[in-house]
Amino acid sequence: MSYTSKLPASWNDKPPHRRVEIDLSSPGLAVFELERLLYTGKAIISHADEVWPRLYIGDQHSAENRADLSVHQITHILNAAHSKHRGKPDIYVDMMISYMGIDARDCCDFDMSVNFQPAADFIHSALSRGGTVLVHCHVGVSRSATLVLAYLMLKQHLTLVEAICAVKENRGIIPNRGFLRQLIKLDGQLFGTHK
Repeated sequence: MSYTSKLPASWNDKPPHRRVEIDLSSPGLAVFELERLLYTGKAIISHADEVWPRLYIGDQHSAENRADLSVHQITHILNAAHSKHRGKPDIYVDMMISYMGIDARDCCDFDMSVNFQPAADFIHSALSRGGTVLVHCHVGVSRSATLVLAYLMLKQHLTLVEAICAVKENRGIIPNRGFLRQLIKLDGQLFGTHK
């Protein structure tokens, strides 16, 4: 699998640093290789980072900071660490922010793949209408990152390696191994490059 930047040229004029080749046909080896690729990403130095035009990945703090939400003109929030017991946070009531919550656990045996399409649809709908989306979880590296990678694959037609390369240049992410396996499976379903 090789990577060529598919970021809109007007947003990011940097060429890819190097050619990335990862064989996703062996999921066990592929997870290891993807983790090595992820570890070369940007260090996390802020609560939220723009990883695609008008699409941010962030932590819980970024989702609760009204000033930052306003500065970044966030119109939609996708919370990948939503709690069914608490429901939609009251903070967004007077902010004209559309909210979607996904009650996901950051553990290898959690099936995040059932959320790939609904999350991608939510993000795509917001961006298509000129909105700005914050996808967050507690730390902003696993659950939220997994949903953003799935969005880039499903709606922007990037392979998993291309999506990781695009995101990691702007925010350090490390989806857990179970989520990586689910993303590898999605890559195979979308691009038929492996079983």
